[in-house]
Amino acid sequence: MKYPTNIRVCLLVLVASSVGLAVSAATPLKVYILAGQSNMEGHAQTRTFPAIAGDPATADIYKKMVDADGKPIVCDDVWIAYSYGNFSGDPVGKRSGKLTAGFGSQHHVGTGKIGPEFTFGIMMGEHQGEPILLIKDAWGGKSLQVDFRPPSGGEPEDEKAKEKAGRYYRLLIEHVKEVLADPGKVYPGYDPKEGYELSGFVWFQGFNDLVGPYPATKTAEGKKGPKDYSEYSRLLSCFIRDVRKDLSAPGLPFVIGVLGTGGATKGDGTEAFRKAMAAPAKTEEFKESVTNVFTHKYWPTEIDAVQAKVSTINKEFAKQDRALKEKKKNGGDWKKEAAQIEKEKRAKIEATLTKDELFTLDNGISNRGFHYHGSAKFFAQIGKAFADALVALEKDR
Repeated sequence: MKYPTNIRVCLLVLVASSVGLAVSAATPLKVYILAGQSNMEGHAQTRTFPAIAGDPATADIYKKMVDADGKPIVCDDVWIAYSYGNFSGDPVGKRSGKLTAGFGSQHHVGTGKIGPEFTFGIMMGEHQGEPILLIKDAWGGKSLQVDFRPPSGGEPEDEKAKEKAGRYYRLLIEHVKEVLADPGKVYPGYDPKEGYELSGFVWFQGFNDLVGPYPATKTAEGKKGPKDYSEYSRLLSCFIRDVRKDLSAPGLPFVIGVLGTGGATKGDGTEAFRKAMAAPAKTEEFKESVTNVFTHKYWPTEIDAVQAKVSTINKEFAKQDRALKEKKKNGGDWKKEAAQIEKEKRAKIEATLTKDELFTLDNGISNRGFHYHGSAKFFAQIGKAFADALVALEKDR
């Protein structure tokens, strides 16, 4: 049987084309863990998928993400168990099922959201050619310094932080163990005789530590410099060791998704943090089992350019917007006027932006910059990059 070209990865069998026979994979179920904060949750709404298709550099990824009707594929051999939080990051629910779009953030979902998990699972299934189970644990607004603080990291110095320290690390480990105690509850085709294999861990986090209370350095002139994030490097190393210990998985391959907000930087605090986040993978201890994916390489720079132009236009309407807010505050009839202002803004935008820029504005953005603009194009690329990186680690070992 010849399958459609856009349904290629999520199948329970591999087709041996030379003889036309279906071959079952009698191997342990491969399990991958994805963990982090809001950007591991993922805030890219599916309405931004067209931006993936519209860029020749990512069009091939898009074809793997949708079926013949342009709808997100539903994988038959990649399943996911997800523990998630609410808007404040409080752990509020768990859901599982076949991997598809919609396993991103579970609040303000709009058209449905994705994080890295969607293309990670698709690409890993393509790489491995066998059933896969993803365990995803992500809660917004959480730091490694406090919330994910690993046991061997010791207590934080701040007294108030001690009460919260390590709570989300414990939730992560508890959820993983809960799923692995009976994988068949999540993955119906699980064969206890074959068992499972913890095959990789992806860590995508960092923003709350970037802006966290780390001490400042001093420049050669004695002025205040970027923060000293060496403690983050130490804690991340402890985190890797403790996860491996608590899950009885020594040598578990790790991918660190290095913070990419803002795109390319030079000499600022973000760059200092990225170096600290990437440092563990470069140590002798981890050099063969931990690797970095520098996510700033996938930052959607085209969105920055569009938003800069739109911001300039919005400033031209600032006086009218302030007057409108005042009228609304005082109970005046403001809706008709608001509609007229928006109409004028849109006309100015359409007259200023190019056709491609308008396409990006309307189809590529669904959230703010610290959520990578809610760009499915960004999350699709990093999900693929995470899968590729883990496969490369496996081959090199």
